[in-house]
Amino acid sequence: MIIIFEKNIIALMKLTRSLFLYAVAVFAFSCTDYTTDKEIKTELMEDIGHLASDDLEGRAIGTEGEQLAAEYLAKRFEAKGLKPKGTEGFFQPFTVNKPTNPHEEAVIGTDGEGVTGRNVVGYLDNKANKTIIIGAHFDHLGYGSEGSLHRGKVAIHNGADDNASGTAALIQLAGILKKKDVDANFLFIGFSGEENGLWGSNYYSKNPTIDLSKANYMINMDMVGRLNEENTLAINGVGTSPVWPDALEQVKSDSLKLVTSESGVGPSDHTSFYLQDVPVLHFFTGQHEDYHRPTDDADKINYEGIVTVVRYIERLIEAVDSPEQIAFTKTKQDNANSPRFTVSLGVVPDYLFDGEGMRIDGVSEGKPAAAAGMQKGDIVVKLGDSTIVDMMSYMRALSGFEEGDQTMVAFKRGEAVKTAEIKF
Repeated sequence: MIIIFEKNIIALMKLTRSLFLYAVAVFAFSCTDYTTDKEIKTELMEDIGHLASDDLEGRAIGTEGEQLAAEYLAKRFEAKGLKPKGTEGFFQPFTVNKPTNPHEEAVIGTDGEGVTGRNVVGYLDNKANKTIIIGAHFDHLGYGSEGSLHRGKVAIHNGADDNASGTAALIQLAGILKKKDVDANFLFIGFSGEENGLWGSNYYSKNPTIDLSKANYMINMDMVGRLNEENTLAINGVGTSPVWPDALEQVKSDSLKLVTSESGVGPSDHTSFYLQDVPVLHFFTGQHEDYHRPTDDADKINYEGIVTVVRYIERLIEAVDSPEQIAFTKTKQDNANSPRFTVSLGVVPDYLFDGEGMRIDGVSEGKPAAAAGMQKGDIVVKLGDSTIVDMMSYMRALSGFEEGDQTMVAFKRGEAVKTAEIKF
């Protein structure tokens, strides 16, 4: 009896030890908090679904919907382990006084009467000597306003791609980078007032809550929710640092097709930081027919595509990690030399197209292109006497016409070249 009892005791001790080691292993695994693509996708769907819901009424600056969106983003930042870095906790309020004279610029500050917005600012302090800024604007057009391309009854513009997609990606990068060993601090900013003229990023860049001289670079995600079947990702600002071209290619997967431009200036928030001599990159998956319309809803988002963009940026940040700040370089101001034009063909250009000509990504009803029978996917190759080889040549050709003019347009549809008369 004694021998049997001793054997049972030994067996019990072995079993207890095994269970203890198993428990330790499970605990250790859970403590790694490893983020899977599936987990990222699930949270993206939840965040975009909330931000682009009718309850927030389009998140226009100065509205209750924008305030609710800002509060939601602050809570998500806190849940990801970020510390407040605004002027009022996570928030950085600013007031914009719009001039009555359309030729004067809006005055952006903290005092006076006008529309008040709020940036949402979170910080990850890694005790480093430099800081990486990652941003996205969370505001949109409310019920339409002057930026809407919608023609019809007043409706909520939910802005799922523009820019709940970038805001949701911002939240995910905050969670991912919290677990990374990177020799940099991270500043995460949700900007308001972008749709009105980069108001929020303009204000932050001139009233920063960190030392911008120690900002290593700024990444901006604006409309990253519609990665197409070709997996084409546009990256602007590649000329703002000599490290970008090689680094972008180094971390590119075989499935991604990159379309890059050098200029640090563009119609999004990275411009505000480029003008403060900070290297920038702007990520963009392309324009579409739902842009600035009530149909930009959460059910049209390519969630796997956003995961691809988030993972790409994650790899890029790790690839350029070094003790030193990257160099800043000025770029040619593409928009400074852009031709001015007073007429429109009534199409949405495909900004991701890198072939010869200008490919159409959408056609507006009641406009010259629609009257001429042009369709999405057509490639404009000639306008009047001008041969169209790219976006710039298309804009130059367009600048030569005035309202009431008539001309001929040539465009490719498949392998066929068609011509039609256009009246502006």
